[in-house]
Amino acid sequence: MPKQTSLFPDDYDDFFRSLKERIRSTQVKAALAVNRELVLLYWQIGREILQRQQNEGWGAKVIERLARDLRLEFPEITGFSRTNLLYMRAFAEAYPDEQFVHQLGGQIPWKHNCALIDKVKDPAQRIWYIQKTIENSWSRNVLIHQIEGDLYSRQGGALTNFQETLPAPQSDLAQSLLKSEYNLEFLGFRERILERDLERALLGHMQKFLLELGVGFAFVGSQYRLEVEGDEFFVDLLFYHLALSCFVAIELKTTDFKPEYSGQINFYVNVIDDKLRRPTDNPTIGIILCRSKKKSIVEYALRGMNQPIGVSTYRTTAGLPEEFKAQLPSIEDLQHEIASVVEELDRDADPEQADDSSFDPS
Repeated sequence: MPKQTSLFPDDYDDFFRSLKERIRSTQVKAALAVNRELVLLYWQIGREILQRQQNEGWGAKVIERLARDLRLEFPEITGFSRTNLLYMRAFAEAYPDEQFVHQLGGQIPWKHNCALIDKVKDPAQRIWYIQKTIENSWSRNVLIHQIEGDLYSRQGGALTNFQETLPAPQSDLAQSLLKSEYNLEFLGFRERILERDLERALLGHMQKFLLELGVGFAFVGSQYRLEVEGDEFFVDLLFYHLALSCFVAIELKTTDFKPEYSGQINFYVNVIDDKLRRPTDNPTIGIILCRSKKKSIVEYALRGMNQPIGVSTYRTTAGLPEEFKAQLPSIEDLQHEIASVVEELDRDADPEQADDSSFDPS
């Protein structure tokens, strides 16, 4: 039977795949170019408004009329509300140099810029969040989440021995990726918990946990089994970091940091390096995630360790100033008050069940 010949060239699939990639790349470039021009236009409008307010005393009524006239002239454009014009003015005031718009502000969507104006007042922090948004392709909601979680203050603040145990390029990158404290409020815990409960909760919220860890973490497994001469050991959480090209072992502790924790994670890192690490991988990093830590104790515990280890803390509830804690009722007080209110409501609803002692014979 004669062999059937294909109606299409042999390299058609490769050609089509390449064409798709080029089209999508062009779409992205076009969208970015449009966004840059739009943000630049908004900055220019904001600068004009700002200058006229300063030089000619423009007031709120003028802004309202300008918004109305622009909407009438350009009904297909939704960005000319009074509120957005005020954002344009604030944007131009925050960044008086047009070059900033070309280099940074124009690289993120307009709504991202508005969120930064609303929520971040320090110029250096704004620039940092813009750079991180560009690097990690954060959506507006993710950006707001990172701002509200104070990522700027937490990023890179973990206590580590990376400078002594990793080569310079990797040590700097690894240090910058670890946070001094991880925000686990999404777990909803209101009191101290067992380590196994913390681990189960994190596994149940892995997507949110990965977001809090940061870009580049790939989940490998929980209670990851390691065997040494017939004995079994289990790493709480094991990840692989794509940018660092290394395994990251995380041990969860629901107590304050203790020196013996560093020995445990050091053991795990050594075993992972021997049994899992490939020739192309960088040295494994160990992270101890504990309830709290004392700087000097951590530094003494890590001194002399040959493996890269970091110590961070976590919180599961929003912080509350100490002066307020004493003024808050305890759980028992609240339960008693609720019971009293329910009892009072029951009496109001059914007067016949009221206490005889409350009856007034007069």
